[in-house]
Amino acid sequence: MNHKGTVKLCTERLILRRFEASDVEIAYKNWTSDREVTKYLTWKAHNSASETQDVISSWINNYNKENFYQWAIELKEIDEVIGTISVVNMNEKVNKVHIGYAIGRKFWNRGIVTEAFKRIIKFLFEEVEVNRIESQFDPNNPASGKVMENCGLKFEGILRDYDYNNQGVVDASMHAILKNEYFIKIK
Repeated sequence: MNHKGTVKLCTERLILRRFEASDVEIAYKNWTSDREVTKYLTWKAHNSASETQDVISSWINNYNKENFYQWAIELKEIDEVIGTISVVNMNEKVNKVHIGYAIGRKFWNRGIVTEAFKRIIKFLFEEVEVNRIESQFDPNNPASGKVMENCGLKFEGILRDYDYNNQGVVDASMHAILKNEYFIKIK
């Protein structure tokens, strides 16, 4: 992989950028405190802005690493951070990354995560030179699966009792796109 770190990326409606200390309160308000947002995630909703501050501070401290990818999703029209998208796991032996995301509930069903994920896919294949981009979701959260499908990830199967989230031990619906599939699509 040709690591670049968390670089600023833009789309029509979004700025994908590094988190800043000033994002804590709005992140807490928009998504980190919402139990509905975290219902199918592996981390619990934050009970205070100080929890969000701790997490964002740890991300900020990791931005000096070129293999660290954690973007704030900023919606241009309101100039506000509304979610996050990141590489949550990486295997450099096979040039594979696993993507995770979360976005504030009031921004659901507007294609925002799809737009962000598509831009991340382009960056990871064209600049970082990964071979495989994968993601998974709890089958009880089909909206997350729609994002993956809309981004060109193919369904690979259900991994039974594979993961743990705020619902307990759950199945995982695995989706992925390979570098050769991506480059065939864009030709």
